[in-house]
Amino acid sequence: MNFSPIIIGTMRWGIWGANHSQKEVQKLIEVSLDEKLYTFDHADIYGDYTTEKLFGDAFVQMNLKREEVQFISKCGIEMPCSNRNYTVKSYNYSQEHILKSVDQSLKNLKTDYLDLLLLHRPSPLMNPAEIADSFAILREQKKVRHFGVSNFSPSQFDLINDAFPVITNQVEISLNHTNSFFDGTLDQMMLKKLQPMAWSVLGNYFTEKSEANERIKKVLGQLCQKYAAEENQILLAFILKHPANILPVIGTSRVENIKKLNESFSINLEHEDWFKLLQAKNGKEIM
Repeated sequence: MNFSPIIIGTMRWGIWGANHSQKEVQKLIEVSLDEKLYTFDHADIYGDYTTEKLFGDAFVQMNLKREEVQFISKCGIEMPCSNRNYTVKSYNYSQEHILKSVDQSLKNLKTDYLDLLLLHRPSPLMNPAEIADSFAILREQKKVRHFGVSNFSPSQFDLINDAFPVITNQVEISLNHTNSFFDGTLDQMMLKKLQPMAWSVLGNYFTEKSEANERIKKVLGQLCQKYAAEENQILLAFILKHPANILPVIGTSRVENIKKLNESFSINLEHEDWFKLLQAKNGKEIM
């Protein structure tokens, strides 16, 4: 698939964040498309199972061509809330649940198909053969074009991929969270010539006070001046520097941030500057 260079995450568009109106959602879609960002990331649970419908209701009124955009969604988490009667938070990758979840997402998003379906988080009880059968049914029914996973370890990725080919692993990656650089996750994607996706790409830099973030702030101050850029742009450029060709999922609910973050591609961090940021995060030189 040819995803847009930045994927627009919708998690905070609804009641889990900005609680946007349909008109405000339409504006975010419009600006995203103006910036040539046409891939939108969803999950069934976002907004206590309401945000997909908010997006779908807004999108269908815009008279846009479905083939000009891409919809990603995720399933597998059963989350107790006012809109579901689950008694405990759990993961469910039974064939019945996967097929039912996709049908509901299609209904919510007002579309006949998903461009990509992700298994949201790995379950200790997932059966790769049952998942593969579910994926085969969805592909045969033309309800889902491609399949992937999210938050899976390399071995968990292989468990599913060996049963049914998947095209990506969407994991947490930021300057604050660099585990995937060292645990084999990105190595695996590169070996398989697949593009990983990254969520929470700005980490907790803007939301939490910590010694690490204080160290990062000092380095960012220097680099913002050097590259004539803003802090969030440098933080995204840090991820974009990686040779795995990471696809960032930006979770902003603000129009101006979509535009600013899209400008991060013009920043090519020098080798030493990348490692200065990594050292600031770690609080020590690399081994």
